[in-house]
Amino acid sequence: MPSIEIDSQSGFCFGVVTAIRKAEEELARGGTLYCLGDIVHNSDEVERLRKKGLETITHDDLESLKGVKVLLRAHGEPPQTYDVARRNNIDIIDATCPVVLRLQQRIKAQYDNSAAADTQIVIYGKLGHAEVNGLVGQTNGTAIVVENLDGLSQIDFSRSVALYSQTTKSLEGFNAMIEEIKRRMKPGVSFSYADTICRQVASRGEHLRDFAAGKDVVVFVAGTKSSNGRVLYGHCKDVNPHTYLISNESELRREWFVGAETIGVCGATSTPRWLMERVRDILMSLQTSDS
Repeated sequence: MPSIEIDSQSGFCFGVVTAIRKAEEELARGGTLYCLGDIVHNSDEVERLRKKGLETITHDDLESLKGVKVLLRAHGEPPQTYDVARRNNIDIIDATCPVVLRLQQRIKAQYDNSAAADTQIVIYGKLGHAEVNGLVGQTNGTAIVVENLDGLSQIDFSRSVALYSQTTKSLEGFNAMIEEIKRRMKPGVSFSYADTICRQVASRGEHLRDFAAGKDVVVFVAGTKSSNGRVLYGHCKDVNPHTYLISNESELRREWFVGAETIGVCGATSTPRWLMERVRDILMSLQTSDS
């Protein structure tokens, strides 16, 4: 019977842990609690909390609610969200990740600096991502979002540039951005950059490569909405072609594990530990039934 190991470093980052803890504490007090957007990009965890009473809403819903409690998830929100909450007498339970909050504050300070009024604020991140929307909101919508090197065509390299990064982007990608912007900047024009990537997230890629390389088969568990999951799955797949991406245990296929002696189970920063354990338990039952 093969050995099955869950990666000890996979699962929720501390920002997500805090958001879920705050939600569960509030739900335990009774009453209705709303969450602005999915609390985490994992439908199984969202459903678990829905059964406890957490209702997911959109920004349009927020506009029509009055006098209720709303949880802001770890991704953070733009200032406009807080304005709506004040206007509608909404009690905000703020679970913005402290790493994201510090980044928001840095970008806002940069934007508010009158001496740097001509500086272009550039954010390396995924366009439309909840965290990025919150960051762009600190600049009244003026920040330039670049997803890859092709996006740098939006920048005027004869004007000052201040570069920041979404907290969950890769260090390699950020460093490539820095070097390419340096290469394109006009002589004498100011370029500054701040490494704002969360190390707890950034270090997982290399760790998972080591984890996956030592297994015959790897099962990567992540929600379909998780961009972090797709990136980390890619790290595993690069070093182990026998890596399979699933949302939950229902997607496991017996034929993946024929002849395997070592099986690894891992996941994204949005993957709950209980879900990886459930996958492991099903794998164990499959192996038992085959023996």
